[in-house]
Amino acid sequence: MIEFFFDCSSPWTYLAFHNIQPLAKELGAEIVWRPILVGGIFNTVNPSVYAQRETPVPLKARYMKKDLQDWARSAGLSIKMPPTVFPVNSVKAMRGCIWLGADMVPFATAVFEAYWGDDKDISQDAVLAGICKKVGIDEQKFFAGISEQGIKDQLKANTEEVIARGGFGSPTIFVNKTDMYFGNDRLPLIREALLRSKASAT
Repeated sequence: MIEFFFDCSSPWTYLAFHNIQPLAKELGAEIVWRPILVGGIFNTVNPSVYAQRETPVPLKARYMKKDLQDWARSAGLSIKMPPTVFPVNSVKAMRGCIWLGADMVPFATAVFEAYWGDDKDISQDAVLAGICKKVGIDEQKFFAGISEQGIKDQLKANTEEVIARGGFGSPTIFVNKTDMYFGNDRLPLIREALLRSKASAT
């Protein structure tokens, strides 16, 4: 089993979200999608992210921009970095993923595409309404659902859980509950972990 803790506000998460689905399908692994707020993680255990944004190392920043585009090209995705609004408040989008539950993947995919591909501000209700329309979600039910206290509480609980389990950013991925991996570039290692798990089960 794969647990995928994610926030749509991260470009590397977009890559991992896209790339892990065919990997899981190929190896017959179930993905449990766990929406979080990465800002809550940074505030609690990884504030160095903010310092890096304020005072980036120019050579490293230039390479990271290239690296992101290399990965995007490899995945066949369009990623604008930085978007016009960055960082973005993704709380409503991530509550939407919680509210949709097992049906969240088309919505989350559309959120990633809207923000990273189309440079739309996913914190805005009008943008989220457009995404709902695109994927066939009743927008009135959507906005009512994401305002429910239980949905808000679950997003907070997911964020606190990934911190308690050792996570410090998005995406944080677990194989079989305890084997943690961070980031899109760890997918080859996740593949190996899944293959080891399958071998030990036979």
